[in-house]
Amino acid sequence: MAEQHVKPQGPQTTGHVWDGDLQEYNNPLPQWWLYGFYVTILFALVYWIVYPAWPLGEGFTTGLNSITYVNSEGKEETWHWNTRAKLLKETQAAAAQQKPWFDRIAQASYQQIVQDPELMGFVNSAGRALFNDNCAGCHQIGGAGKIGHYPNLADDNWIYGGSFEKIRETIVNGRQGYMPPFAEALSRDQVEALAHYVLSLSGEPHDARLAAEGDKLFHSHTGACYYCHGSDAKGRQDIGAANLTDRIWVWANVPGARDMPAKVAAVRQVILGGLNRGIMPAWGGRLNEEQIKVLTVYVHQLGGGQ
Repeated sequence: MAEQHVKPQGPQTTGHVWDGDLQEYNNPLPQWWLYGFYVTILFALVYWIVYPAWPLGEGFTTGLNSITYVNSEGKEETWHWNTRAKLLKETQAAAAQQKPWFDRIAQASYQQIVQDPELMGFVNSAGRALFNDNCAGCHQIGGAGKIGHYPNLADDNWIYGGSFEKIRETIVNGRQGYMPPFAEALSRDQVEALAHYVLSLSGEPHDARLAAEGDKLFHSHTGACYYCHGSDAKGRQDIGAANLTDRIWVWANVPGARDMPAKVAAVRQVILGGLNRGIMPAWGGRLNEEQIKVLTVYVHQLGGGQ
């Protein structure tokens, strides 16, 4: 009778035995895993050849891949692959795609731009990018601003004017608002009266008696507040003096105050300390004319403009 081969039962082992019963299993890796591992090795070898990879003395292997871009002299230059050259090339490619749109913006008037849906689509896209890169650090994403620090650009309240021309002037030249401190010029009681009067102008909780005293002080040569804010307290855009009657608070965080004493304290702080925070740098030398025009229209439409 032919001898039958019986398949061994249980897991296979390598035949190595320790201490009589400790054995080493023979579990080979799956073929698909091995092939995948070999592919990664091959990929690494190709990557080392094509891209910069290994230190070499004081330099490194630059690889075979290269990038061609236009240098600062306007000439094409080819360099080994690196992230800086890649960024420069991608930036130049994006600029080339946007150039026809910027050319159209340059040739159109502000009114023509806002009436052209295609141009406004470009303004909303490119303008948002310009705003986020250059303005959002202070005025926040969407132009919401921060009370006490940076004006809100989305509320249609324009300290220096909201026309296209005024917005462009602000962007190009910057602004430097200033309000003198009155800590030494006025007594504590006078400052308190002025604070209540300012609150009364916007319909905020206030002491009527103190507000009446503040009204007289506001329009007197002692307080002299009306010199900048106007006799009607509606401000002056030519010098950036805020409108105190529109319930929009730029520097005193009255909306964030929980009660009347806190609101009075917020206004009092501005009167005593004055303001030297309304400084915006000039962007005339940082952005070109087309970018400034796009940014002007974008900021104008954030708050509805004037």
